[in-house]
Amino acid sequence: MARLALLSVSNKTGLVEFAKQLVEEFGFDIISSGGTAQALKAAGLPVTKVSDYTGSPEILGGRVKTLHPRIHGGILARRDLPEHVADLEAQNIRPIDLVVVNLYPFEQTIAKPDVTLEDAIEQIDIGGPAMVRASAKNFANLTILCNPNQYDTYLEELRKNGEASIAFRQACSLQAFKHTASYDAAIAAYLEQQLEQKSETFTLTGTQIQELRYGENPHQPASWYQTGATPTGWAAATKLQGKELSYNNLVDLEAARSIIAEFANDDPAATIIKHNNPCGSAMGSSIAEAYEKAFNADSTSAFGGIVALNRAIDAATATSLTKTFLECVVAPGIDSEAQTILQAKQNLRVLILPDLTNGAKNNVKQIAGGFLVQAADDIVADPNAWQLVTEKKPTPEELAELLFAWKICKHVKSNAIVVSNDRTTLGVGAGQMNRVGSAKIALEQAGEKAQGAILASDGFFPFDDSVKTAAAAGIKAIVQPGGSMRDADSIKAANELGIVMVLTGIRHFLH
Repeated sequence: MARLALLSVSNKTGLVEFAKQLVEEFGFDIISSGGTAQALKAAGLPVTKVSDYTGSPEILGGRVKTLHPRIHGGILARRDLPEHVADLEAQNIRPIDLVVVNLYPFEQTIAKPDVTLEDAIEQIDIGGPAMVRASAKNFANLTILCNPNQYDTYLEELRKNGEASIAFRQACSLQAFKHTASYDAAIAAYLEQQLEQKSETFTLTGTQIQELRYGENPHQPASWYQTGATPTGWAAATKLQGKELSYNNLVDLEAARSIIAEFANDDPAATIIKHNNPCGSAMGSSIAEAYEKAFNADSTSAFGGIVALNRAIDAATATSLTKTFLECVVAPGIDSEAQTILQAKQNLRVLILPDLTNGAKNNVKQIAGGFLVQAADDIVADPNAWQLVTEKKPTPEELAELLFAWKICKHVKSNAIVVSNDRTTLGVGAGQMNRVGSAKIALEQAGEKAQGAILASDGFFPFDDSVKTAAAAGIKAIVQPGGSMRDADSIKAANELGIVMVLTGIRHFLH
């Protein structure tokens, strides 16, 4: 008797060609349902509709098609058990050798901006996951394929061995369970979002975009995964040129994106990232000026950096970008002249990401025996909510500079201190074990330019020593969260030294 294949897919990529090979080269009989059956019949292939095979019509507008003993008996029967074989014969059920099923496009549906809950619910597949899981469970007796990229490999298995090997079937079973797990996770996440309800479980699934050369270091394997069926964020970026992206590139690009997103609706802005920290960030009257100011803020560290811009790359900016070695540049757009200029730097990775503000909603960090999840630090700074706590109040220009420094400081590793003036970072102290150490690094880097500059701190000052250090360097205004038991000491020192101090009430630790 001919082998029997059940084909029922939403993604019909390669379907007709695959089915043709099954029929013409290997003599399979095919049963199918719905649109899959129509596609195969239109191609002139012999196919039996599931309803004709089972003797039961499709009901409920197609909600019930394959949930039938002739289908699931043929899938789940163990051919090594005489009682299973006897049941098949008694019920006139043919064993199914191949199941090709992928599921309703739920994630593609919920990605649409105008999707309704009703639309989403209708794209929750029931019969499909049941067949996929049943087939995956019984991999000892049949093969389950749930992705078109498996078709050619399966055909090669048949050509080589006459049937799919047990190792191949087991590998397909694993992929099938991952497929349904990811599908269910997407549904659960969507419904949780609709109910605005936190769950006791947290599931994160993704599809591999590419295997990276290595992780942070050459001895660490690494891969890049996309969440959701529709590419977003870096998965949706267009790489115009340059070498393959590395693990460190992507981590630094995300740090650059998060900073430049702070300035999405502001004047032209640029940031340069090294080792996940901004070495130079600036605003200007043009994107070319913003980049030049950011580069000159720390030209030594900028070498080999990652650049993010909040405006399209023009010819003037492109020319500046070619003057030093950079790893990556990302912007929301690029003009044709700029693209031609950047082609002179063949290894420079140039990415276009139209929406630089679309970041992750949660941060996930693994620890031994589990992982931590927190909401992303995406709160928008509101100077109107800040406390002006010193006798000396900031001018509008000083307040604007304080806001600039505060936005940058939010994205510097703690303990973080940023010194700025003229919307340009002059010194950045990152990741030190005490705040005084970070302040000294930032102020030493700023040097004489600290005279009349602004200082931002991501956390409160536990003592007044940092205020005194800042004043000695010439700082005229400080922005910090406040909240220390000794805030009064810092405010008193600021008043005595004639420094403006504002408290944001928001802390921005970044570990």
